Amino acid sequence: MKGAGIGVGLIAAIIAFLWLVSGFFIVQEGQTAVVMTFGKYDAPARPAGFNWRWPYPIQSHEIVNVSQVRTVEVGYRANIKNKQPRESLMLTDDENIIDIQFAVQYRLKDAAEWVFNNRDQEETVRQVAETAIREVVGRSKMDFVLYEGREKVAFDAGQLMQQIVDRYNAGVQIANVTMQTVQPPEQVQTAFDDAVKAGQDRERQKNEGQAYANDVIPRARGAASRLLQEAEAYRSRVVANAEGDASRFRQVLVEYQKAPAVTRDRMYLETMQQIFTNTAKIMVDSRSGSNLLYLPLDKLISQTASEANPARNGAASGQQPAAQPSADALQQNMETQRQRDSRTRDSRDARDRETR
Repeated sequence: MKGAGIGVGLIAAIIAFLWLVSGFFIVQEGQTAVVMTFGKYDAPARPAGFNWRWPYPIQSHEIVNVSQVRTVEVGYRANIKNKQPRESLMLTDDENIIDIQFAVQYRLKDAAEWVFNNRDQEETVRQVAETAIREVVGRSKMDFVLYEGREKVAFDAGQLMQQIVDRYNAGVQIANVTMQTVQPPEQVQTAFDDAVKAGQDRERQKNEGQAYANDVIPRARGAASRLLQEAEAYRSRVVANAEGDASRFRQVLVEYQKAPAVTRDRMYLETMQQIFTNTAKIMVDSRSGSNLLYLPLDKLISQTASEANPARNGAASGQQPAAQPSADALQQNMETQRQRDSRTRDSRDARDRETR
């Protein structure tokens, strides 16, 4: 009996030893262990390494990976083509329906809260993400969500998700929100594309019109400024000419009052000089028998030039010219004719005075 008692005690000791040894467990790096006593969490989480707890049924543990980046998908599963319309279709602030697929990446910041405060952890995070994105989209316009506001929508949704999971004590840290696709529903995609193209055409035409205006308006302003400057220059020139003419008239008037006959003859000669400068043929009234004196200046000039050429050629060959150049004779003839005209005009004036 004594030997049997010793054997039973030895067996009991071995069983107790094995039972105590079963409480040892290993926690890998990046993981933590949640220890429960009779199913209730009453001890801090065990870090990575070799740990011990009271064996079952006193205590139990659950290994939780806290370093893993977890991902939950909203609006699709595994592939964006596998859409979930009940999750992806949302209503914007301007009462338009939009189709959004996005993914949420998160880590665990408290293993105990993650294990005990969530019945279905992944589904909880998915519902929180859907709730947050619907609230953010519901406060935004459709064009803002589709184009320039995609990053801001994702950022605001991530902030709101973190606030919700903190309020739920879910032990989750939101790492990133990635927008996969943001588009109108497939049923109205064609009409929406047409509307987008029309909007782009409108913007393009506005830009072209603005570019045309930027090209035309400066040129029109430059032309207007040039015309104003030309008009101002013309006005200044006309005023200056008028003032000069008036001053010259006053000076002529003073000289005319001093010597009327000389001034009149000078004015006559200057006037005739201006007329003859642009005239090739001259008709001179000699006042004697109503005969007209015809002076073909063009032919005389050409004849003078033809006569000057032989004279120049003779001078080049060493011969002396036979006569004076015809230009001197022409000038002498014109001077004689002018004196004759002057005498005729004086005689006419004298007869007029006698008649009066």
